[in-house]
Amino acid sequence: MDETLEIRIGSALRARGLRLAAAESCTGGLVGHRVTNVPGSSTYYVGSVTAYAYEAKVRLLGVKWETLEAYGAVSEQVAEEMSTGVRNALGADIGLSISGIAGPGGGTKEKPVGMVCFGLSSPERVWTSTQYFEGDRLAVKEQSADFILKSLLAYLDGELI
Repeated sequence: MDETLEIRIGSALRARGLRLAAAESCTGGLVGHRVTNVPGSSTYYVGSVTAYAYEAKVRLLGVKWETLEAYGAVSEQVAEEMSTGVRNALGADIGLSISGIAGPGGGTKEKPVGMVCFGLSSPERVWTSTQYFEGDRLAVKEQSADFILKSLLAYLDGELI
């Protein structure tokens, strides 16, 4: 099958009548860029919020200050609130989120460069995951976008637990 991941996602969303929104931090809009490379994506892609600063996460996505202070922006707790927040803010059926440390700086022993947290929110449930990627900043961003898009397709195919 020569269909790209983005085309397969678009077909699955369109077939199910679902609309998608994304909240991106470390990927800086890469997920939205990739999804909108598909002609006709406006039929299922509502939009995205690229929120780096705590203030943007709180104001635009409804992330709680308490969550940010307790767990930090790179945490599954924040990823969960981001995915639900973007889904609600943009009126989508599915919300995706990515928050991580793309590097080269910013990492700590507890949260190293390459650590990325993900969320996927639907009306039925919220799924989160933490992954660790290798490589430079661009490589971490690309791997992060690939991971969340593959996770979305797995969800749409009923394979994401």
